[in-house]
Amino acid sequence: MNAAQRSARNAFAALALDRAAALRRDSAWLAAARDASGARYVLGLPESLLWTTPAGDALQLLPPDALPPAQRATASLLGCDAAGRAYFRCDAGAAPAAPGQALGLRALAASASAFDAGLAAYALALGHWQRNSRYCPACGNACIHDEAGHRARCTACATTQFPRTDPAVIVLVEHGDAALLGRRPGWPAGRFSTLAGFVEPGETLEDAVRREVAEESGARVIASEYHSSQPWPFPASLMLGFTAQAATRDLTAGDGELAELRWLSRGILRAGLASGALSLPPAFSVAFHLIHDWLARAPD
Repeated sequence: MNAAQRSARNAFAALALDRAAALRRDSAWLAAARDASGARYVLGLPESLLWTTPAGDALQLLPPDALPPAQRATASLLGCDAAGRAYFRCDAGAAPAAPGQALGLRALAASASAFDAGLAAYALALGHWQRNSRYCPACGNACIHDEAGHRARCTACATTQFPRTDPAVIVLVEHGDAALLGRRPGWPAGRFSTLAGFVEPGETLEDAVRREVAEESGARVIASEYHSSQPWPFPASLMLGFTAQAATRDLTAGDGELAELRWLSRGILRAGLASGALSLPPAFSVAFHLIHDWLARAPD
């Protein structure tokens, strides 16, 4: 399995959608597409919730006639599917008077299709950026959003902003037949996951892997390999999964972000999972797949 195939397994990472960037400046096309009977709208609600089906297993995609014209006119373009259907996102202050329910992205990801999960993640991340780019970082004046919701432009100094994503590395560190896993404060007893942290300015991904592992555990990474990636809009991250080799199993207290660190062999981890004494992160996370793939791989 190659990296692209591994990434496609991750929740939010298999969205088959043409983002149609070239159409974001085409006002005539946008006006027609927003009102076309085949268009569908993702509805964002307060507190980072999304409007879903009554069963909560898919997005409740709304047709144009379910929204007032003024709301459609400012909706953001997400893209077009293979059949040419356009998808948009817009916000509402309250849930519509129609069957459905408001759910967070984590709850939706548990049962939604790859397309719906990816579309929901995209819509949520774009909405978060729009809410946080209403004012100019250069002069503090108000911004307007154009290019179908993908650019913020200052009304005073014309400074422009574009949607940003914060890269973060997430790493399964191994030494021999053991993996280094950590538990954060507040997690249930026995819940362990891989180590992770944000990439800093001027840093390569490999440098970030070495630094984050050293900061959180004191372990010294001597080699690393890219595994897969996953959009992680909580609120605006891109998780970049790696496997890494440690020089030894020596650990220190680290920076205090973790409540517990353990070197776990495959046998101990499997036994702990079987008995319920240990648990892993949610199955929709790249951390789960990093651990799952390591468990499935025969030791060197």
